Parts: sequence; structure tokens; C-alpha cells
Amino acid sequence: MRQDRDAFSLRDIRVTPGYSRYAEGSALVEWGDTIVLATVTVDNRLPPHLRNRRAKEGWLTAEYALLPRSTQERSSRERLYAGGRTQEIQRLIGRSLRSVVDLGLFRNRTLIVDVDVLQADGGTRCAGITAGYAALHHAATRMVYEGALSEWPLQHEVAAVSVGMVDGQTLVDLQYSEDVVAAVDLNVVATAKEEVVEIQGGGEDHPIPAETFVQLVAAGVTGVKRVLDIVRPQLS
Repeated sequence: MRQDRDAFSLRDIRVTPGYSRYAEGSALVEWGDTIVLATVTVDNRLPPHLRNRRAKEGWLTAEYALLPRSTQERSSRERLYAGGRTQEIQRLIGRSLRSVVDLGLFRNRTLIVDVDVLQADGGTRCAGITAGYAALHHAATRMVYEGALSEWPLQHEVAAVSVGMVDGQTLVDLQYSEDVVAAVDLNVVATAKEEVVEIQGGGEDHPIPAETFVQLVAAGVTGVKRVLDIVRPQLS
């Protein structure tokens, strides 16, 4: 049993928009003991695979990295190429954020969202998605205010939360000590309207009954709504 919160409670979440001086948009998210910095760069060109297609829309891509001492033991920098786990996470972040941005307003431009984990204590990809959304919100606010955009580009609010089963109990927002022993571990990405964007994860050591899976997803969607209720007032 948790000592500091109940099974469905979230860790403390603090958002600092505009944390980076030079990026078009940025946000630092402190989620319990997990700390993530997300920045947004607006590149006035499309990636090579889209440049010759007369694209009517822009593009959004994400990159993700753990700092070497963001974890209990030092991890090596991925200097030459991203490892499999890193690629999986940055693709998840990219898909999640593309689902809520009107890319038609960024024609011939690319939004690059960099997510860097400064300190990890579970839920880094969920914190990364939430930080990425907060950084996009900061960038959108600046671009609309400065006249670079004529319309608000974010069609939905999006965030993510982890949900799992530890010793037969459903837990929302797993910290590292819970994550490593969870029999089931899901990352639920959803909107404030309780619409599912993506579900990632599954059983760690045995199959999951379909009814249990649905219950976990529902708990995660409710958790995301609470995350956004906490994050929203901190974005202005």
C-alpha cells in the first residue's frame, strides 16, 4: 500500500512555462521526483521526405533523451544513434502531440519538440508528453500574440498518465519503485474530453483479462483528466 497517497491520487505536478530563454516554446514539468524539460523549435522547412510532395500541412516531430545522471546509475549518452527504447518513446510523444495540433497552420514548417529528462522516478514518457503539450501551448501563445499565427493551433488538450497493477491493486501514476514490480503497466494518452489518443503497454508476466484492461484504461483516462485540471491553470 502507498504511504503518501491513495491508489488513484497523482503525485504533485508543477509546470513552469517559458523555462528556456531561447526556444520558441518551453516548459519544465516537475512530476513528483521526475523532472522533464520540453522545448519547441519552429523550423521553416519540412523534413526531406515531405519536401517534394507539395504538402498542405506542416509536420511535428519529437526527440527524447535521458541525461546521464537522471537515473540512479549513470546511463551513457546516445551519441551516434537513438536506442530502441528512446526511439519508441519519441515516436509515442510525436504521435501524441501531432494528434492535437492543427498542422495546416504550419504549412512548410516543422515543429520540433525536444524532451529531456533531468531526473527520472517513473512515468518519464507520460511527463514528456505532458511537458511537450505545455511547451506547445507556450509556443502557440507567443506566436498568436506576435502575429505569427492567426488562429489558435491546439485543437485539444492532451496529457498522459501511467496506470498499473501492483500486488493485485490498481494504481494510477506509478513511481519507479512501483513500476519495476508492476504485473501490468500501461501508459494512457488522452484528452481533457476523455478521448483516448493512444494506449501503450500490457502485461509484464502474464496475459490480462479484457475486462481488467478496460478498467485500467478507464482509470488512466480519468487520471489524465485530473492531470489536465492541474496543468491548465499553470499554463497562463
